Amino acid sequence: MTRMNPTLALALRRLLPLAAVAALPACSLAPIYQKPDLGPLPAAYAGQTQDGLWSPAQPADTASRGPWWSVYDNPELDRLERQLDATNPSLSVALARYDAARAVVGEVRSDLYPHLGVEASTLRNRQSDNRPLRGSNQPNEYSANTLGFGASYELDLWGRVRNEVAAGKADEAAAAGDLASVKLSLEAQLADQYVRLRGYDVQARILKDTLDAYRQGLDLTQRRFEGGVASGLDVSRAKTQLSDAMAQVSEVDAQRALTEHAIASLVGEPASKFSLPPSTTPMAVPAIPLGVPSLLLQRRPDIAASERRVFAANAEIGVARAAFFPRLSLSAVFGWQNTGMGSLLSAGNRYWALGPDLAMSLFDGGLRHAKVQAAQANLDAAAGQYRETVLGAFQQVEDNLTLLQELGKEAQEQDDAASSAHDSQTIATNRYREGAVNYLDVVSAQTATLQAERSAEQVRTRRLQASVDLIRALGGGWDRSDLPNGDTTMTASAASAR
Repeated sequence: MTRMNPTLALALRRLLPLAAVAALPACSLAPIYQKPDLGPLPAAYAGQTQDGLWSPAQPADTASRGPWWSVYDNPELDRLERQLDATNPSLSVALARYDAARAVVGEVRSDLYPHLGVEASTLRNRQSDNRPLRGSNQPNEYSANTLGFGASYELDLWGRVRNEVAAGKADEAAAAGDLASVKLSLEAQLADQYVRLRGYDVQARILKDTLDAYRQGLDLTQRRFEGGVASGLDVSRAKTQLSDAMAQVSEVDAQRALTEHAIASLVGEPASKFSLPPSTTPMAVPAIPLGVPSLLLQRRPDIAASERRVFAANAEIGVARAAFFPRLSLSAVFGWQNTGMGSLLSAGNRYWALGPDLAMSLFDGGLRHAKVQAAQANLDAAAGQYRETVLGAFQQVEDNLTLLQELGKEAQEQDDAASSAHDSQTIATNRYREGAVNYLDVVSAQTATLQAERSAEQVRTRRLQASVDLIRALGGGWDRSDLPNGDTTMTASAASAR
């Protein structure tokens, strides 16, 4: 049995206590994490009603709803949303940032493990004749061949590395939340533009029907004028009304084209090659399950991302505090070296070194204190940003609830107004044929009918847009469980984005 080198055995015996310390659970200097206090949350939303437009969520409603836009039951919208998820350039930017955050986690996690290395060199050297302490019998030129292996490992006694890893994982989760938030925002923009586009289609249909009625009215006045019953003023009014309606058609067509171009950019296609056929089928305002306000903290990706950044800032305090304590690491090297003569790997050419390394800063002019103060300030800022995000989320929900409620009332009143205006138009037209009124009454009634019908459609479009904004404010189909944990390498949102 070969005996161990006495010097090496002594070095190993000295390292045994350090190995025992490394095996013990190391401490962490980060403060115990606590979520920022938001105060008591309301039991229900102030704008919540029971009129059928939205409803209290049942337990199943709080689960991830996947493609949230399916509540509109529109196959064309479904197709566009899927295309957006696959080709939108802004989404690819957010995905790249998420990938960068994941890479940072791998970078900082590497410090939890020993670092191994190898070195090999073969050199021809010439030393100076006047090199200090040069021996008289040393040659001017000589060779040096080296093959060595090295290992180093930092004992994370104060939790510096582990806190860096924890902060990196929290930043990764925050980046996943940002990715989901960008995705939700883009999907909502697309749904909003699509609703607007279909609103223009319905307005175009209203204007087309109106143009037909105006042309019939113009023919009627011209025949009455030729028969000496109507005046030239009636004909002029009929022509003016028809021209004004045709101008409105051009305006609606222009607005529809711009909206179509916006949709093209969202789905990643050139506007010049993209088109959607008109559709006048009205889209219904869906019933939206609300849940309780506390669930909003789980349903909003921006809230989850903001909270994870608070956690990361808390861990960074531990990293800054660890700088006040010594850094202890173990290192070892082993290899062979000769002057180019004989076998390099012979026993006589061996060299090795093994031992601990302790380093600590004694005076830095207040640098470490300043870093701790900066880390604490970053935590306070992150906590404030979290509260601001939560308050903004509650405001967005309440705003859209109120808007939907009031627009629902306005829609009913506007529909009644359109029905009454249509009746007035029919009466005025019949009385004009009978010669009881002049054409000014007909023009006034027709103008009021067109305005009322277009206003009713505009209110309906605004209600649909408010419903999209409400779903977006509620977090869409996202859930906090989509965020990565310590073992997750890809979130559902990131996988979908890929």
